[in-house]
Amino acid sequence: MANYRKEFSKIYDKYINKIYRFIFLKVNSQEIAQDLTSETFLKGWEAFQKANNPGNSIQKIENPQAFLYQIARNLVIDHYREKGKAQLVSVEFSPIIDPRQNLEERANLNSDLEEIKRGLVKIKDEYQDVIIYRYLNELSMPEIAKIMDKSEGTVRVLLHRALKSLKDEVNLD
Repeated sequence: MANYRKEFSKIYDKYINKIYRFIFLKVNSQEIAQDLTSETFLKGWEAFQKANNPGNSIQKIENPQAFLYQIARNLVIDHYREKGKAQLVSVEFSPIIDPRQNLEERANLNSDLEEIKRGLVKIKDEYQDVIIYRYLNELSMPEIAKIMDKSEGTVRVLLHRALKSLKDEVNLD
């Protein structure tokens, strides 16, 4: 049991920030994102324990990252079903703002980011997911393919379509 805890602790440390960021961008609330992230890892831990218990017929978790993203995605979907809310996506890009930029450049960047944020909300959920995985969580194509249970080629096409869809929604000159 202690080995399972250590192993899952490593998984937790490795993926907590990525899972939280994914959920936060979907729910636009720090409190809800924290709750859903906690629930994601709780469900992940329960499944991990069952899968590693001798005598259980449950299959071992081969890809913990994909497994956790699937749990997180399902919890976000359940959250919106329960609340009957429209999905809002908050994209907080403040870490990419260079403090050396002058005020005019910052204002322009903030304006562009707001436009991207508005456009992101308007595109399909699957498109939002692939953009978040690739550009915010910096996942590789093979990692995204495993998470989405699609081939790498399909993910590349999906990302291309997602970016085109976002571009169509965003008017940046």
